[in-house]
Amino acid sequence: MASNSAPADAAASGAAVSESTAPESTTSEATVVLPQRSYFTYAFGLAAGALSAYLLVRGIAHARSVIIIVMLAAFLALSLDPIVTALTRQRRVPMRRNGAVLVVAIGVLALVAGFLAVIVPPVATEVTALLRAIPHVLQQIQDRSTYLGRLEAKYHVVSKVQSALSSRGLSANAVTGIVGAGKYVLSTLTSTLAVVALTIYFLAGLPSIVAVAYRTVPASRRDRVRVIGDQIIGQVGRYMLGSALNASIAGLSTYIWALVWGIQYPAALGLMVALMDMIPVIGSTIGGAIVTLVALSISVPVAVATLAFYIGFRLTEDYVLLPKVMRHAVDVPPIVTVVAVLIGGSLLGIIGALVSIPIAAALKLVTVEVLIPRLDSR
Repeated sequence: MASNSAPADAAASGAAVSESTAPESTTSEATVVLPQRSYFTYAFGLAAGALSAYLLVRGIAHARSVIIIVMLAAFLALSLDPIVTALTRQRRVPMRRNGAVLVVAIGVLALVAGFLAVIVPPVATEVTALLRAIPHVLQQIQDRSTYLGRLEAKYHVVSKVQSALSSRGLSANAVTGIVGAGKYVLSTLTSTLAVVALTIYFLAGLPSIVAVAYRTVPASRRDRVRVIGDQIIGQVGRYMLGSALNASIAGLSTYIWALVWGIQYPAALGLMVALMDMIPVIGSTIGGAIVTLVALSISVPVAVATLAFYIGFRLTEDYVLLPKVMRHAVDVPPIVTVVAVLIGGSLLGIIGALVSIPIAAALKLVTVEVLIPRLDSR
């Protein structure tokens, strides 16, 4: 019996020892060894990110003209959308969206055709008159009793021009210049057709495009983004319609003024001023300066009167027309308008100046509706 109890006591003592050491093993903190990343991995990731950013910037720079075309087409589609929406919601003869887009596109093309019909004949007439006057000018140059003849006898301008034209280098440069002008005309025509086609496509599928854009936002914020996005789209459309109305008033006033004072090409000047007036801040000023220079062909008093007319019209436009027309369109402070036009013009030229105010209005709306409440809640 004693021999049997000894192993039992040893087992009991071993169990007691294991029970006493068990809590210590379970309560000891486990150390987890994480794999360490080498400096090469960090450097490789940093280099890959920098290279991706560089390639992205280079790609945007090379595709700048395409991006400008797409942005201009999208902006024109947003500008024409209120007209399409009004045609689809009319009570008497409601139209489907595709039909409304077709009507608006035909109207815009008719306006462009009318503009070309007014502009092209005066230009063609002036070019024809210049070509017909060249023989008379050459005859005056050869006659030493005239002022041009005396200048030719003193400076030999014609002989110098002929020797320059006969030189090989200038001929090559002339051919290169002609080819470059042809490429520029072809590029301009291609860009114009691309803008027209993209505008029609954007205008027809604008509801679907906007719906897909809203689906990319998380569901928790989608309703808020939809409300702000619809307000931005509405502001762009109202701004462009108001700007078009104001430009029409400027063009009609120019046409009447030129017609009354006998300034040449009143219709062409009226259309030119209307187009220039679409550019904020500086458009009407440039248009008025051009009309004033044309009025110099009549007389100096007419030019002075034209300059005074445009100064008065600019004051009326800034303090009477624009506040009434843009009252329900955009609410942007004047200093923000000037800065936005300057930045947009320096980045994208005339197109940037044209879209600068709607973009500034959109940024102001996002700031007021999203950024400021979020900052106030902190």
